[in-house]
Amino acid sequence: MVTTNPLDVMPTMSADLVRVEGELLASVTSQDPYLTEIAGHLIKAGGKRVRPGFCIAAAATAAGSDGVATADIIKAAVSVELVHLGSLYHDDVMDDAITRRTVESVNAKWGNLKAILAGDFLLARASEIASSLGVEVAGLLASTIARLCEGQVLELRFTYDTARTEDAYLRSIDGKTAALLATASRIGGIVAELPSEQIEALTTFGHAYGMAFQVVDDVLDLVATEAELGKPAGHDMEEGVYTLPVLRALASDAGDELRPLLTDHMTADDRARAVEIVAGGGWITGAVEVARSHAARAVEALDRFPSGPGVDGLSAAAAHLVDSVEAAAAR
Repeated sequence: MVTTNPLDVMPTMSADLVRVEGELLASVTSQDPYLTEIAGHLIKAGGKRVRPGFCIAAAATAAGSDGVATADIIKAAVSVELVHLGSLYHDDVMDDAITRRTVESVNAKWGNLKAILAGDFLLARASEIASSLGVEVAGLLASTIARLCEGQVLELRFTYDTARTEDAYLRSIDGKTAALLATASRIGGIVAELPSEQIEALTTFGHAYGMAFQVVDDVLDLVATEAELGKPAGHDMEEGVYTLPVLRALASDAGDELRPLLTDHMTADDRARAVEIVAGGGWITGAVEVARSHAARAVEALDRFPSGPGVDGLSAAAAHLVDSVEAAAAR
């Protein structure tokens, strides 16, 4: 995934991510060293920490902010990242993934049962931390976990279904991706005690960015190289997940050739031909424009804020997101 953590363009706050890393590891420490090892596996593997970055940057949009996160903001950032990590543990079980972030996946290393339980442990820790930040934050995080589940179930419901509608796709990514990015931004605003209208604007930003984020990720699955992806281009189609460019290709005259290739026994040649069809018909460009419209809506939500490190970082992240996928598509 090609994206930018807002803290990458907020050097005065880059130290906050170091604090997040330490707190992440501390949060998954159990009385059982074995569980601690499993729960910390993906934390130690690293990551872009986009969601914690959004939480911290959202808080930094406060007027007069010096860009240094409080202890509670760091806790909030940790809670949203733990939800993300817990969802990854579960996703890898569902996908039978072998690797994650260049290391062996938890399910491949310890088995599905332990991966599921460790994912549950991460979600429980996230909820525990959120509860220490107040009822509103705890309730918001709980409802977001439910939305993540709803979005993922909606995707699974249409696996290998070439009749999947564009509306079903958008509702799925609203739940499985946009919801947590919106919550990360909203929690940052709540914990920083920002005015309600500013919190709503940050929530709109996070949601719109999340929609763009997932569309971009889906486009990259079709246009990025295997070296960049860590898997062959078109892997989503092979897994029966038909994303926006694929759905639009299926709805066109190209659908007659594409549809027979999209099966649960797709060969490497089938996948390569399917990618060629989708990438060659203008549907990539159309999907990038959808991502761009969501990213523009995200930036627009910040228009009422005065310039500052938080606003500048979030805006730059949204702008870079679509530019990066356009560069990959143009190769």
